[in-house]
Amino acid sequence: MRFMVMVKATKDSEAGVLPDEKTLAEMGKFNEELVKAGALLAAEGLQASSKGARVRYANGKTKVTDGPFAEAKELVAGFWLIQTKSMDEAVEWARRVPFREGDVEIRPLFELADFPVDPTEKPDGWREKEEQFRAVPPARKPGTIRFMGLLKADRDTETGVLPDEKFLAAMGAFFEEGTKSGVILAGEGLHPSSKGARVRYSGNKRTVIDGPFAEAKELIAGYAIIQVNSRDEAIEWTKQFVTVDAPGRLGAESDCEIRQIFEMEDFPVSAHEKADGWRQKEERLRAQAAAKKP
Repeated sequence: MRFMVMVKATKDSEAGVLPDEKTLAEMGKFNEELVKAGALLAAEGLQASSKGARVRYANGKTKVTDGPFAEAKELVAGFWLIQTKSMDEAVEWARRVPFREGDVEIRPLFELADFPVDPTEKPDGWREKEEQFRAVPPARKPGTIRFMGLLKADRDTETGVLPDEKFLAAMGAFFEEGTKSGVILAGEGLHPSSKGARVRYSGNKRTVIDGPFAEAKELIAGYAIIQVNSRDEAIEWTKQFVTVDAPGRLGAESDCEIRQIFEMEDFPVSAHEKADGWRQKEERLRAQAAAKKP
């Protein structure tokens, strides 16, 4: 099973405060444990919402709202993508995160087997194309910047309503276009929060809270990672996405938040960094995690 562990934003992360050397070293050690256990698929931090935007489609029109966004507690500051045998194991990994405060939310990802085969499916339809996309993900392009698109949930996604064949085919065609263009690197749907959990950190104390969670409008229903040349280009791709997504959503409305992903060069080199410190370990871990992706 695959899970997304989303780190909730804090005042510091929203203010652009970067973690110190000690924190980076602790996180590197935790990520190293994940890799050794064969559990880590990806891990990324997101820049403050002040550098992001929200794109909404409603009543046949798209609207772009620039960040920052006020509801810091419901914003996402980063994530892990892990594979484990069960939800309990995923929660246990989340409990081991070396945080002293804050929250993470754990949500299982949809697998192709979760979608019943529709009699109207074509032999070379969305399912086969999705399998091909997952088998050979696009390569990273040097010089581009990455953004994460966070698709907002609604009442239907939270009650587990699955999209129909027409919608899946349209979304499959969009992802095929994005993949061929070398823009879309990944994209997944998340199960409802009723199948998820949150872990709250307070010093050495860990509190596990089972879903569902009430604030549907701020929950995440899916995500995509894209590589583009600019924020404007990321917004244009997101406009296309919500236009395709909206017809299959409650009220024919779609909301997606885009956030720039931290790259290694965004972290200034400290004079106190060791020759084989967190930076070199992080580069090795990313390479190892990429090799373990299914």
